[in-house]
Amino acid sequence: MNEEKVDIGDEEVDIENEKVNIQDQKVDVESVLSEKTSDFSVKTTEHIHKLFEKFGFDEVFGRSAVMELLELKGSGASKLLSNLAQADIIEPVSGHGKGRYKFKK
Repeated sequence: MNEEKVDIGDEEVDIENEKVNIQDQKVDVESVLSEKTSDFSVKTTEHIHKLFEKFGFDEVFGRSAVMELLELKGSGASKLLSNLAQADIIEPVSGHGKGRYKFKK
């Protein structure tokens, strides 16, 4: 029983380290997105930041993940993804099924 608690403690340390990495990425994305998001509404810009906080540059995501994270309906999530792709913020990814994207570096 006590050993499990030690394991959980180790995981928490790992999670903390990941948070630090996410912070570093956030700084990068601020500079990348600031010029690209100037045409978007405040709400859309908030959505972009939430998506980036969750997925970063390396994770692949699709419409269902966007719907769940941002609490959007299917059509809203599709429109957001379409707008982000047109603005060169995200790019389609092949090999993960149709409709998968990731943030462009």
